[in-house]
Amino acid sequence: MSPGGGLETEAHPDRPDFTFPPSHRLRRREEFLRVQRRGRRVHTAHFVLVVLPREDGERLRRVGITVTKKVAKAVGRNRVKRVVREVFRTHRPLFPEGCDVVVIAKSGAPLLGYADVLAEIRKVERALTAAARKKPLEPKGERAKRPKKR
Repeated sequence: MSPGGGLETEAHPDRPDFTFPPSHRLRRREEFLRVQRRGRRVHTAHFVLVVLPREDGERLRRVGITVTKKVAKAVGRNRVKRVVREVFRTHRPLFPEGCDVVVIAKSGAPLLGYADVLAEIRKVERALTAAARKKPLEPKGERAKRPKKR
């Protein structure tokens, strides 16, 4: 790992990798839902971060960002996503290795700048790591059904 916080590329081990390829993103709805149902939640003032260790054993960190219409109009939602993506891209080690993370924006998030988002995520870095070590939650729809009391 480089001093700048990025990961080195294979071609240039001395140069940090600040790319954000599709392999580092949650893209499909089912991936978001899996993390949101089974992941552990970490709250900040403007975000909820949901962390779920990857089942395939890969060490890759992946992120997905959710900003609802309640939070802001299109410009504000896109800005939040852009800033969170940039924090992830430039500070990957803040996010637990081998985990999928869904970042859910709360109201007030569109007012934050890059430094503010980075500071919030740095504050909960230990909590993110602890959440990643915990056993995933049991999905609500798949619980063993108890016999009805009569």
